Amino acid sequence: MGRHVQSHLFHGAERSYYDTMSYTRRDIYYFDRPGPENTGDAARMAVERAKALGIRQILVASTGGSTALAFLDAVKGTGIELIVVSHVVGFEKPGAWEFSPEAAETLRAAGVRIVTGTHALSGLERALSRAQRVGGGSRTEAIAEAFRRTIAVGLKVAVECTLIAADQGAIPVSEEVVAAGGTVSGADTVCVIRPAHTASFFDLQVREIVAMPRNR
Repeated sequence: MGRHVQSHLFHGAERSYYDTMSYTRRDIYYFDRPGPENTGDAARMAVERAKALGIRQILVASTGGSTALAFLDAVKGTGIELIVVSHVVGFEKPGAWEFSPEAAETLRAAGVRIVTGTHALSGLERALSRAQRVGGGSRTEAIAEAFRRTIAVGLKVAVECTLIAADQGAIPVSEEVVAAGGTVSGADTVCVIRPAHTASFFDLQVREIVAMPRNR
């Protein structure tokens, strides 16, 4: 069950100060807990925000395909392009792609592009941090962990998917996208991002949080 909370705390001189500011007011949804049970709502919220902002593309992370199919249902009839970003081949087991072939066939038949690329916020850095001869954390993994711990795992996923999609040429870096990610599985975080390529990471902007778990 959703709860809508608004707060109005402006008084006197403070009110006149805010009256002179230029700002945009939007809803943010907070899930009670992270997890795949939020996927359907996250998909609906992603489409809702894309429509409100005139955004043409939604990105979603999907490991096996079920999250992607939920988002496919949500975008049907909207004219919004869905782009799915999967785990790289070999993420779980050498040479193996975790994505369901049946789900991939359904998605591609519907015109959905599936992007598979090296994880922008780990990739080679993870090999170095795991190696006994090298060891230690990397700056790239520190950025990823900061996203996970201070905001939401799903935000880290959404940012990473945006970088991967931009590097693969699936999205332009000149237009905002709605991106969704989750905690382990499903989708529980939705945000609006101005994309960038991985090599220009600090040009990326998370411009709006649409939904996220409040307790993580």
